[in-house]
Amino acid sequence: MASPMSAGRFLERLRDEGCTVVEVGDWEHHNRNHKGPWGPVHGVMIHHTVTRGSRRTVEICRDGYSSLPGPLCHGVITKDGRVHLVGYGRANHAGLGDDDVLRAVIAERGLPRDNEANTDGNRHFYGFECENLGDGEDPWPAAQLEAIERAAAAVCRHHRWNERSVIGHLEWQPGKVDPRGFTMASMRARIRDRLN
Repeated sequence: MASPMSAGRFLERLRDEGCTVVEVGDWEHHNRNHKGPWGPVHGVMIHHTVTRGSRRTVEICRDGYSSLPGPLCHGVITKDGRVHLVGYGRANHAGLGDDDVLRAVIAERGLPRDNEANTDGNRHFYGFECENLGDGEDPWPAAQLEAIERAAAAVCRHHRWNERSVIGHLEWQPGKVDPRGFTMASMRARIRDRLN
């Protein structure tokens, strides 16, 4: 079982991994902790935003919607490869997912097919939202893919996890499709190479 790292350590780890980080407001204290615990943490979840425009994307991920208050992740990875920190602690990003998937992430083994939504993912995952329309056609610039790789590797390196601790939202919750436009297998391979 892993306790979440401190906000300061999270920032340090991202920078140590070579991420270009933008701190957005009082991100260190912006969270949903009053709704339930954050931790123990077991992995990193990658999403796409279904938005266009970096500024708007960061604002939405920080503030959320009336039906889903922010933060909607810990970091927003924009197309230029910057990681915008918008919250730290419990965030509304993962929702309910499959307990069998969580067990596989903890054991760092291959993932089963997600077919249930019975486990609180907001408690157990760091979340990165990535600016993309999610239509399978909106491009993923090289700088953005590298930033996803670096950000996920930074968290894994801190907790001594391997690349199998990084999953996509589509691997966690039935009906989700994100991220669309690259495969999580290819991203995990990149993370594995970086960690090695």
